[in-house]
Amino acid sequence: MTKPAALDGIKVLDLSRVLAGPWCTQILADLGADVIKIERPGVGDDTRTWGPPFIKDADGNDTDQASYFTACNRNKRSVTIDMATPEGQALLKQMAAEADIVVENFKTGGLAQYGLDQESLRAANPRLIYCSVTGFGHDGPYAERAGYDLMIQAMTGMMSITGRPDDVPGGGPLRVGVALTDLFTGVYASTAILAALQVRDRTGEGQHIDMALLDVGMAILANQASAFLNTGKAPQRQGNTHPSLAPYQDFPTLDGSMLLAVGNNGQFSRFCEAAGHAAWAADARFATNTLRVKHRGVLIPMMEELTRTRSTADWVTLLEDKAVPCGPINDIAQAFDDAQVKARGLAVTLPRDAGDGIASITGVASPLRLSATPPVLRHAPPALGQHTREVLAEFGIDAARFDALRSAGVV
Repeated sequence: MTKPAALDGIKVLDLSRVLAGPWCTQILADLGADVIKIERPGVGDDTRTWGPPFIKDADGNDTDQASYFTACNRNKRSVTIDMATPEGQALLKQMAAEADIVVENFKTGGLAQYGLDQESLRAANPRLIYCSVTGFGHDGPYAERAGYDLMIQAMTGMMSITGRPDDVPGGGPLRVGVALTDLFTGVYASTAILAALQVRDRTGEGQHIDMALLDVGMAILANQASAFLNTGKAPQRQGNTHPSLAPYQDFPTLDGSMLLAVGNNGQFSRFCEAAGHAAWAADARFATNTLRVKHRGVLIPMMEELTRTRSTADWVTLLEDKAVPCGPINDIAQAFDDAQVKARGLAVTLPRDAGDGIASITGVASPLRLSATPPVLRHAPPALGQHTREVLAEFGIDAARFDALRSAGVV
């Protein structure tokens, strides 16, 4: 008999689009929640068309479905409802009345006109946990503004510490290679929802969760924010080096480059001994991490001259049993070909029977490894409206009424 998943029995009404909200609800879905994704009839989530690249059909040809959508909508059921219609609003209110969680990412006040705001839905269902995801939160001078990950990376200072310094080739601010604040907002939102579920178990009451990309963007500055707040000095871009550790960066090798991440004095000493330069560890300039940071201008060129004498693979082989963190700088194809990535089963293919020629979709496995209630993979990312009839039938919508709603363009 299959064990119940961690969130079995939890119903989520997902009114979110693009990335931050869908990333949150995919985490809940992987943990076993029944996530019903509401999309616009005939249009769907914006990311369904954010391509190329596009998902390929069984013959290897591009479809019109972008791969972006599949990254954050696994394990969900897609239902198309036009919330701008009174009938659509009534359906969504009925669904929210039976839901445990609503997640939405409309602009502040955007759902009030439909009666789908948190005050309205929680009045009808006091146990409801209602999570709003916005760019800037529900108060403050920017509350009405739309927020996008790239804008938040720029505003929070994330881009000011990402990239090479202005005075070197290729210098200038850069965004992180994925929508980092969107993704972290999704993770923080799922954490807040799980906390709210625990509170509801004690009190019987739901609550409103106000998640803002700006807040998350500031929070994930982490040690860089702490450095500024406690010194008054704004950190600057310094490429792949670390402001507080050395050597902790990329190094050239005989056939490319590698990453060396020395986090303490013992690791540095073991590196020096293995590399045939034990005297470096005894050098007064490099005896501690703080001194190595101070004298990195001397230490790093010496190390770079040395690291160029061996291949990346040779360095990894030399150091892997010395407890010195060292590894290749992979592209994504190389990463998925890595033996450890394969051993952990991090690429997962799910079959899909949506009648659109897409037989299966491959994605990244959930990183959550719970021994008793592991994540469950039930559904491939759905086709637009794939589950509309099925889900509405669960809410008492018979075939005749469904056909009438569809004829009216409500679903």
